[in-house]
Amino acid sequence: MIRLGRWVSWTRAEGPGARAALWVQGCTIGCPGCINPHFWPTSQGGSLVEPSDLAAALCEGPAVEGVTLLGGEPFEQATALAPFADAVQAMGLTVMVFTGYLYEVLLAGTVPGAGDLLAATDLLVDGPYVREHRDRRRPWAGSTNQRFIALTPRYAKLVAEIEGSHGAERGAPADHLEIHLREDGSVGISGMGDNALLRDLRRDLGLRRTRDTPGTGA
Repeated sequence: MIRLGRWVSWTRAEGPGARAALWVQGCTIGCPGCINPHFWPTSQGGSLVEPSDLAAALCEGPAVEGVTLLGGEPFEQATALAPFADAVQAMGLTVMVFTGYLYEVLLAGTVPGAGDLLAATDLLVDGPYVREHRDRRRPWAGSTNQRFIALTPRYAKLVAEIEGSHGAERGAPADHLEIHLREDGSVGISGMGDNALLRDLRRDLGLRRTRDTPGTGA
């Protein structure tokens, strides 16, 4: 079972192209300044969901290029997420994962299920968020220490564009925010933005029954 913090069926703010995004509930890394501390608790919050049910929701949802896994810490639920990621790949879609772990640690075999989730991942963004090194050039990454790692050829060209000397000027996407208005009247925010802007949005949207305001990064 996946402990799910949030599911968005369509977004352009959480990775390349139109994507579904899954925020897991639970993270023991706890990076200072993390934009999503409400996804840290592992024993409360979120809901337990079968990987097959999420795959069905993806099939029934809007057309997307792939799925982005973030949170929370996806690799702390790697064993449960791997079958879902395999199902995404079987649909011909791509998988992008954000993690606070280093890629080398995940390869070492000390994180349960990491190998299986990596095997179903096309694009990995690794490393903890370091607030003193906020990344203002590359899309989606929270801080400059985080790496874009193409684990399959599907996003190798995009990674080269992102890591190129001119970033977005070379064709890489730019960060942006999305505001999602839900049928029940609540509001959510996706994407990356300036912390002051996000604080202002949270304060304003709080008057409109905001349920959660996640962004990318571990």
